[in-house]
Amino acid sequence: MAIEKPMAIADLQLQVQTSQDKITVSPIGDWLILDLPKIEKPLQDLRAKADATKIVFDLSGLGKIDMASAFVLSQLISSSPNPNGDQHFSGTHPYVRQLMRAALENSNVCPIPPAKPHFVDILIRIGHAMEDMWEDLVGTFAFAGRLFQTMFRSLLHPKRLRWPSIFSIAEEAGVNALPIVVLLSFFMGAVMAFLSANLLSSFGASLFTVDLVGLSVLREFAVIITAIILAGRSNSAFTAEIGSMRMQQEIDAMKVLGIDPFEALVLPRVIACVLMIPLLVFAAMIAGLLGGALVAWLELGISPSLFISRLHSEVNIQHFWVGMSKAPVFALIIALIGCRQGLLVEGNVESLGRRTTLSVVQALFAIILVNATFAMIYMELNI
Repeated sequence: MAIEKPMAIADLQLQVQTSQDKITVSPIGDWLILDLPKIEKPLQDLRAKADATKIVFDLSGLGKIDMASAFVLSQLISSSPNPNGDQHFSGTHPYVRQLMRAALENSNVCPIPPAKPHFVDILIRIGHAMEDMWEDLVGTFAFAGRLFQTMFRSLLHPKRLRWPSIFSIAEEAGVNALPIVVLLSFFMGAVMAFLSANLLSSFGASLFTVDLVGLSVLREFAVIITAIILAGRSNSAFTAEIGSMRMQQEIDAMKVLGIDPFEALVLPRVIACVLMIPLLVFAAMIAGLLGGALVAWLELGISPSLFISRLHSEVNIQHFWVGMSKAPVFALIIALIGCRQGLLVEGNVESLGRRTTLSVVQALFAIILVNATFAMIYMELNI
């Protein structure tokens, strides 16, 4: 029989006696969590080399012990068929065996679930996405219904409309967006003129560049460019503004004071957008036509007077009204989605960022979808 020297210092000690049929482990002193690092290495070596079925704890020299230390000792016999049996203990202690038993019962490792096939995960994610999309669509229509109800009630009592808020939002969302709308529409008209000039000049039909630029700008590009800019600019601003008020519990305070958040926050933004976006679309149309006329003049030699004359004679006024008819619908979609996502913000910054991103994405998706629906309707009506 060999006797090893104590492998720790101070109050906490660990003595190990080995023989042919058993390994006696004697914890001595007070075993508390702050002192465990002192004997971490000896415990790891003992657990790795010793046979758990032969380990016997001599508890006669053990003083105080906490749950962490009981857990460490219990791991030495955790692989034994009967770790709670009397054959693993000698000597007496008031509560160490109860602590070790509790540690063993609550330290089982959870089994790793079998890996699912990759396509199953894909189907699950698609299913969750479709469910979220359906719930969001239903919530949007419910929000729109409440908005129209509030709008009808306010129109019956015009004094309830908050005109200072409407004009302020109209200036911020409309007038301040005019430069970027005009600039992008100008370049879009110029690009359309470049592309059509390169294509049509090979057929000797350069004059039809005026027709192509006029149709594309009036029917599609002006209103789409305007809506996309407002979706990225004003829509995100609506969500961030209302979301920050939601985080600071200002909306809850408005409800306590008897103020309807729909009437005070949502309705002014919707009215401002519906009033301003037709003006922005009109400015975008003029800018797009100017960009196309400039390129046609410099590249094809089509003078501005010829450009205007051809535009007036060949491009019907109905194309102008087709583009303008989409503007109020896009404005309603942008304001509605932006305000709804702002009211759904929770009390943290992460929710604000997520809702702002979701607001812009939903607005862009809705604009493209509604524009495609308009195109099919007008095609069927031969407009």
